[in-house]
Amino acid sequence: MRISIIIPTYNEEENIERLVADLLRYGGNSLAEIIVADAPSKDRTQDVAKQAGARVVVSPRPGRACQMNAGARAATGDVLYFVHADVRVHPDYVQDIRQALAEGYQLGCYRYQFDADKPPILKFNAYCTRFDRIWCRGGDQTLFIPKATFEELGGYREDHCVMEDYEFILRARRRYKFKIIPKDVIVSARKYDHNSYFRVNLANTVVFLGYFSGVKTEKLVRIYKSIIQTEKYGVQLER
Repeated sequence: MRISIIIPTYNEEENIERLVADLLRYGGNSLAEIIVADAPSKDRTQDVAKQAGARVVVSPRPGRACQMNAGARAATGDVLYFVHADVRVHPDYVQDIRQALAEGYQLGCYRYQFDADKPPILKFNAYCTRFDRIWCRGGDQTLFIPKATFEELGGYREDHCVMEDYEFILRARRRYKFKIIPKDVIVSARKYDHNSYFRVNLANTVVFLGYFSGVKTEKLVRIYKSIIQTEKYGVQLER
């Protein structure tokens, strides 16, 4: 089994070197490549990623769905592992993915913890990621899936400029078993640093409920950006 790591980025020069180094250190011979799928960024993300040992693919347009699909098309590995740039991966990620696939799961993710203790209520958000409910999922938890399965499902929907990870997981779970690995990745709390806990969770709740009520994703992006800042933490939501 060879794993291709795909990292969608936008202005991540401060995080990408550490993540690539961790993935290389823990990946060993099972790592096919690390692909940084850039938005493109306005900073030195691409240069730093290349120097750290990653391949860089420039997405034809911004948006995580388009970026992750571009990375998947360029991947040569048997398994795709989608990781956000501000996540600290688990050192056992190769063994964990291998075991989950051997158990018959075709895709899955980790639980997570935040890299900060304040506000304390963040621990509640993290605790919920152990539950098998769609509202407990998200791209920050990383996602593994065999490339053949990803292609069979048609990849991420590029008409989704938000909620692309939820839509993909729901679609995939109609056909395949989903594994929540009982270990934690570490997720950055930076969006809570630039926005209050209340504002972030309000934005998430409004977008989540709006999406499942049929509101168009373009409108959801406008609503999201009206509630919290996004440019400060590596998200490019422009279409």
